[in-house]
Amino acid sequence: MSERDNIAQARRIVVKVGSSVLTQAGVLREEAFEQISRQIASATEAGREIVLVSSGAIAIGSRELGWSEPGSSVPEKQAAAAVGQIGLIELYRNRFAERSRRVGQILVTRAGLEDRERFLNARHTLLELLRLGVVPIVNENDTVATEEIRFGDNDCLSSMVVNLVGAELLVILTDVDGLYTKRPTAGEPTPELYDVVESITPEVLRAASGSNHAFGRGGMTTKLEAAEAAARSGAATIICNGLRDNVLSRALAGEKVGTLFHAGSRLQSRKHWLAYTARTRGELIIDEGAVAALRKGGRSLLPAGIIEARGDFRIGDAVACVDKDGMEIARGLVSYTAGELERIRGQATQKIHEVLGYSNGDEVIHRDDLVLSEDLKHST
Repeated sequence: MSERDNIAQARRIVVKVGSSVLTQAGVLREEAFEQISRQIASATEAGREIVLVSSGAIAIGSRELGWSEPGSSVPEKQAAAAVGQIGLIELYRNRFAERSRRVGQILVTRAGLEDRERFLNARHTLLELLRLGVVPIVNENDTVATEEIRFGDNDCLSSMVVNLVGAELLVILTDVDGLYTKRPTAGEPTPELYDVVESITPEVLRAASGSNHAFGRGGMTTKLEAAEAAARSGAATIICNGLRDNVLSRALAGEKVGTLFHAGSRLQSRKHWLAYTARTRGELIIDEGAVAALRKGGRSLLPAGIIEARGDFRIGDAVACVDKDGMEIARGLVSYTAGELERIRGQATQKIHEVLGYSNGDEVIHRDDLVLSEDLKHST
């Protein structure tokens, strides 16, 4: 069975729609909302579960406020998002209601999903909406997210949603037909498209370079990053032109549209969250013996292998484990605070209680709460 045939069998799917599909120079493409809603409703009627990640709130809000460009400052963009999010969800609600489908709005921030409990709460909500036959519409909560805590763009968010719901496929609808073998140049013949990409090589990354859309934050490079992260959740990705008639339905049917990126080996959901969603709060400098134990032995990190603890982190925070040259070896969730680790680093496990007066266990980072950096490089 070919990869395209597998796509036709995918049951749970994340569809990401960019601002370039929904708007043109800040003006809404009403037909785009109609087409997307119709195709998603048709897929759900056939028994598939679809989560929609939609851009467009800032573009819609900017139009409502009479701006020809999105705001130049964070407060202006947040104001435009506050105005536009209402219009965005209302457009979808009306279109889906015409097809007897309900929608639910989910607004998230990166800071929220960095917390494991909130991450799981978001998962439970999304899965319950799907069980109820509701189409979840996910967007970043731009009204409160600052540059420091935002996903960066909805391409990145869509790959995180893949992990959230355990999707088998990510479809990114944009304003180009897929990934060209080289960047198109005005006045020259259109380059060929990549049909299937098995792995994202430097050559593929070079082909993705180009300009961004005025009302969007991501270009083709961020879409490749999303495809790479989705692959590590065991999901394939299709990048295709959302302005083409029935392109989503055709893609879901396994037709040869857009560029297909192969699924990789599925990284355990908890470890995927740790690798791509959780933000590290500090570093543990580890010795050569600990590096070997983590890399080759698949072991937990013990205090004896820690040379230094850097940062101000608490129990349960994510930290990076680096060697003496500063190369990241792994990242994981710590069982001790930074202050506690400064006291027990280099000590044998039986000394923990003696030094601290208590013990949270022998492991500073348990192997179940640890992901190796080299695993991420080879998982696609």
